[in-house]
Amino acid sequence: MDGMLFKISSAALQGIDAYIVDVEVDVGGGLPNYTVVGLPDASVRESKERVKAALKNCGYDFPPRRVTVNLAPADRRKEGPAFDLPIALGHLAYLEVIPAEKTGSLMFVGELALGGRLKPVKGVLSSALEAKRKGLAGIVVPRANVGEASLVDGLDIYGLDDLIQVVRLLTTDGEFKPDRFDPASLPVPQVADPDFKEVKGQHHVKRALEVAAAGAHNILLIGPPGTGKTMLARRLPSILPPMTFEEIIETTQVFSAAGLLRDQGAVVVRPFRSPHHTISDAGLIGGGMIPRPGEVSLAHHGILFLDELPEFERTALEGLRQPIEDGRVTVTRAAMSATFPSKFMLVASMNPCADVMRGAGGRDVECTEQQRGRYYSKISGPLLDRIDIQAEVPAVKFREIVSKQEGEGSEAIRERVGEARARQVERYKGRGIYANSQMGPPEVKKFCPIGTEGEKLLEAAVTKLGFSARAYDRSLKVARTIADLAGEEKISPAHLSEAIQYRAMDRYY
Repeated sequence: MDGMLFKISSAALQGIDAYIVDVEVDVGGGLPNYTVVGLPDASVRESKERVKAALKNCGYDFPPRRVTVNLAPADRRKEGPAFDLPIALGHLAYLEVIPAEKTGSLMFVGELALGGRLKPVKGVLSSALEAKRKGLAGIVVPRANVGEASLVDGLDIYGLDDLIQVVRLLTTDGEFKPDRFDPASLPVPQVADPDFKEVKGQHHVKRALEVAAAGAHNILLIGPPGTGKTMLARRLPSILPPMTFEEIIETTQVFSAAGLLRDQGAVVVRPFRSPHHTISDAGLIGGGMIPRPGEVSLAHHGILFLDELPEFERTALEGLRQPIEDGRVTVTRAAMSATFPSKFMLVASMNPCADVMRGAGGRDVECTEQQRGRYYSKISGPLLDRIDIQAEVPAVKFREIVSKQEGEGSEAIRERVGEARARQVERYKGRGIYANSQMGPPEVKKFCPIGTEGEKLLEAAVTKLGFSARAYDRSLKVARTIADLAGEEKISPAHLSEAIQYRAMDRYY
């Protein structure tokens, strides 16, 4: 039985997308040898030891042979232990334990423990989507990965515990029933976020956050310590609309590719990522020898919160410009490049100047213009231009701190935000965008008409406040959102005035 070739379908990741990998196992005569080719990394090359031990411990005795495993296409680098299962099946097909023809319509991914148990792997949702796109009937995955794989409609999902169960699946009919997509099985989002009703005062800032949530605008909160910047930012997820099914799929893909999905099955709550200011460029934007998603991608369809913005490395902050503008980030390395999605809301906070206690509490000492300018210079103008709303957070007055009256709750605000978002989804139907912040020049021109009085307001902002062309456009987008919150189709001078008011940094920069 020498000179036998067996081909099993599997998948590998490039970015967050998967592509088909044909695992070819050739067993021939000659001196016993075991070679894995097709640009494997160390974990793939080590699969031979895991496969040999798993076969032996499951009772399958594989004789010494010359074995060559090829992972095609051979010009793309492969990583991870997901090829253990298809490689093992190639050996079992040679032993005639399983019929080789039964594997043709299925994809197999999974890591093998030495005892034959199937262990979870990364990127299973992307692999399942690729299996469906290629017309395969189903996919065999470790049981721990069933939740994410079953998000794909029209595909048989077999979540199994060990190699012996995979053999029984391929040799008996009807023993294992496939899992199928069921919308009712999605985890129910738990609204456990802190509520806005707990916030004392700060009505102007709460309004700015409502506008930001309604249009998915980036927002910067500026104020001395103790005024509630971080507290307000952490309550923003409580007023965001629930995720759509398409958003759930995309976000789950990112978390699965990063190996952060764990036992969730699906990400159904908008991510809130809050990296420390010591984070590296690669950690924030994405990177590595084999590119992996960074925080901007893990915040996809959610919030990226950068506390104390000027304390972050300037190179890391400058790297945010492309993801904010394009909604995706491309990481290029010598061996490969990968594109990750990054449609997130940037929420940042900072002090008025380096002397953090100036302006705090009841102190009369305020930051001078020179101090503000020196501290703000740590953030580039192009990055600030991409932050639509810049709101000052003043110190809370004593009577507001001791007040027994609760503020407006998150539920009421979320309802208004949801209505405004629904208007935007309807308005931009067929354009591939879902919020005002994503408008391009054609949409701004069509959906943001302003009268003569509005033009005069913006002319004053450009000449007196030094608005750039980008700040001008972003003020129009914010005004469009304010009009949507008011349920009005036309942008009035009052809407524009409020939008211009949200450009606090342009007065100092």
